[in-house]
Parts: sequence; C-alpha cells; structure tokens
Amino acid sequence: MNVKKFFFVFLAAVMGGIIGVYTFVSFYKPEKHIVEVQQQVMPAARFAGINMSGPQAGGGLDFTLAAEKSVEAVVHVMTKQNSNSSDSNYGNPFYDFFFGPRGGMPNRGPVMGSGSGVILSEDGYIVTNNHVIDGADEIEVILNDRKSFIAKLVGTDPTTDIAVLKIEQTGLTYLNFGNSDDIKVGEWVLAVGNPFNLTSTVTAGIVSAKSRSINILANKNQPMGIESFIQTDAAVNPGNSGGALVNTSGELIGINTAIASQTGSFTGYSFAVPSVIVQKVVNDIKEFGEVQRAFIGVQIVGVTSDIAKEFGLNEVEGVYVDAVTVNGGADAAGIKKGDVIISVDGVVVNTNSQLIEKISQHRPGDKIKLIVKRDGKRKHFDVILRNSYGSTEIVKENKGVSDLLGGEFVALTEKEKARLGVNYGMKIASLGEGKLKMSGIEDGFIILKANRIPIKSISDIKRAIATTDEGLFITGIYPSGQVAYYAINLEEE
Repeated sequence: MNVKKFFFVFLAAVMGGIIGVYTFVSFYKPEKHIVEVQQQVMPAARFAGINMSGPQAGGGLDFTLAAEKSVEAVVHVMTKQNSNSSDSNYGNPFYDFFFGPRGGMPNRGPVMGSGSGVILSEDGYIVTNNHVIDGADEIEVILNDRKSFIAKLVGTDPTTDIAVLKIEQTGLTYLNFGNSDDIKVGEWVLAVGNPFNLTSTVTAGIVSAKSRSINILANKNQPMGIESFIQTDAAVNPGNSGGALVNTSGELIGINTAIASQTGSFTGYSFAVPSVIVQKVVNDIKEFGEVQRAFIGVQIVGVTSDIAKEFGLNEVEGVYVDAVTVNGGADAAGIKKGDVIISVDGVVVNTNSQLIEKISQHRPGDKIKLIVKRDGKRKHFDVILRNSYGSTEIVKENKGVSDLLGGEFVALTEKEKARLGVNYGMKIASLGEGKLKMSGIEDGFIILKANRIPIKSISDIKRAIATTDEGLFITGIYPSGQVAYYAINLEEE
C-alpha cells in the first residue's frame, strides 16, 4: 500500500470515530455523578494518648510543664566502690540483664558507678534503685544546678530494687507521688534521668503494659523479688536507673529500673517500679528502718489454658492456689489448695504479678478482702496478712531475726574470711535464750548456709526463714575451723 492510500484510510477511520462519539452524546444523556473529595483524615494513632481534659486542653501535645517540674527534682547519683568490694556485682544477673554480660575477671581497682534518683521531699530524701548503690562505699548526689552532696544510705529493699538516700539540704524541689494504679495502657509518660552521664535528659513514650514480670528481681538469688513493672517505650539507657517516670501532670508514677536489651542500650522496652509500691517501700524504710513485707500465706500459679485443663477449672481466670502455708493468713481464713483467687479488695487479678502488687501495698496485720472461686462458686474471705515470721507484728530494724532465733549477728571481716578460707558468713556475736541455743549452737558460730541459701547478710537469714514452713538446716563453721551442722525448729513451742 502506497503512502497516499494509507493516509486516506487513516483519515477515514478518525472521522468515523468522531461521528460515532457525536452521535452517542446527541442521543444518550448520561446521568451526572458528583464525587465529593473529603478533607484528608490523619491516622488516629498520631493523636493517641492526648488528654484533652488535662493541662494541654485546647492545644497540641505539650510535655513542657511536666518536664519543667521533673528535671529539677531528678538527680545524678555517682557511686564509688573500693577495691575490696569492687567485685560484689560481678556475675549479678540483674547487672548482666541491664548492662550486658561482662567477660574476664572483675576489676580490682576502685569502680565508679552512675545512676539517677528522685527527690521526694524538700529536706533531702531521695529514692533510687538498689542496684545503683549496691556495694557502694561512697554515694554522691549531684543536683540539676550542679551542687554536690555526699548522701547517707537510709535503707534498701532488694526485693523491689528500691533504696532511700538522704542529703543534708532544705528547700529542694521535689516530685509528688501519683497513683500508678490509675494510669492506663496507651497513656503518655516521660522518663527523666541521666543516661550515659548526660544530665537532665527527658524522653517520651506511652505505657505499653502494666503488671509486667520479667524475672530479673524474682530469680534464684532473690526468690522473694516483687515484680509488677510498668512497661513503656520511652527511651531508657544505662544511667536512667533510679530516675523518674512521670505522667503529663508531672506526678511520679514509677522509678525507671530496667531495659530489655542484648546490647545494654535501649531497644524499645523499658520497665519501671510502680509508684504504689515505691511509696510504700519508702515510707516503711523511713519509719521502721526496713520494709514491712506482708504475706497471704499461699503458693500461686497464674491460670492459663493448660493450668485450667490440668486442674479441671471452668474458666481461664484468676490465680490458682497451689499450696497453703500452715498457720498462715490464708490458712486461718479458710482458703484451700485448689481455690482460684479472682480479686483483691475489689480489684480483679489474673496474674501472679497483679496479685503480688496488691499485697505488696500492705503491712502485716492489714486485712484484705478476697473473692475466691471454689468448685465454680464464688466465696468471700477476709484475710489478715502476716509477716515472714508468721505473726501480724511490725518488725523494726533487725530485731525480728534476733528475737526469733535468740542471737545477735555481725558480718565477717575481711581478715576473718581470709583466715577461715570463706567468702561470706554471718557470725553469732552474742547468744541468748532461743532457738539457736536450743539446737546446740555455741557463741561465735558462723552461719554459711541456711537451707542451701548462702548467708551474707541479715536479709539472707530472713529470706531463708520466709521460704520455709518447717525449719532451718544450717551449715557453718566455728572460729577454730570446725565445721558443724544444725537443724532448727521454727514452729512455736
């Protein structure tokens, strides 16, 4: 086909198309559709957690008020350990969890540590983590204005990883406690501390979960450890330990304690001790010199599908009572093995950590109301909580152990350890009338282990007593080097 012929064929096709479209439009009037383009909708997640009834009502998300209230009340805690105590945290699972495993042998020179703390009163009471100051020979507190003070250690509670310090100063800016029970998952929070020795650092995030247990306090070295952490995604790094977790009103709702990390740096998860636990621990230490721990007197297991199937439970709820301590509070109230605790004082509990958190807010002698499911039916019980010795009395200082066993204890000196070839032990400095003497123990005996628990302090003796229903099997040594074993009956005569 030549070019001229091809041109005429193409022109005819185009003209045919135009005529066809004109004819369709002339005879068919299609209905008109008006399409409205709506205003762009932003993702809801961008606005999640803004409390329009709070201090930022009518505006965007603004943390400046909470940050201003917090940075002046958060301090830098510097610690120093001398060479004779520098290896006290070597192999400590908490330190390995937070900072990562450490290789090689412990450093024999002075060791400097760093963390954070929160001022709780104008006269210088400060709360921090126990692991920040554990084993320290000197504790220095540096305020936000760079003023420095040597701090006195008022008391510690390893079971919650809380410690209380005191500096001699007045007129200090401090934070008020908020109620951590009231915070909700998704709520905005601020973490304030001194990561990597950077002072007054503020990060923001949301509450990711509540009543979280990560098995860092409740481990083989601290079986009585209490874990019911607030989990957040606010950035927390080494040095933040002991710092403040605050709500948007600037109230203290937690003490930042740990991160989940294989590297020692923040990877998205951080954990704080709730303020309801912190406040109780601080008040106990200030008033009594030690924490007044209350116990129901049960061994518990969180109910899962497998647990429900194993024990024939109708529903997956509550906390299963696997054993009841003889003569404990639960036993006296009528609670039995196989019961399922579903609420404490009207608050639903579905995990071990939720139940433990509620009990940890009480002292021995307090009465709590439990709702228990037994054979599918709800039953109400009033339980009077007891201390680790089985009584409802308040225990002051270390008198509980001394009164119970009939002896005064002192830690071994470094010279005594070297002479006897031991690394730890508690010596009976004076022996009175009581269970120790009745078992045949003599003055000067050094307790090395009780029920296989290494005894390095009074707290270890308490832990051994608290974890047995019957008695203590003690391993020890006399100053002469003679090894001896004793069985002590702890039941009332």
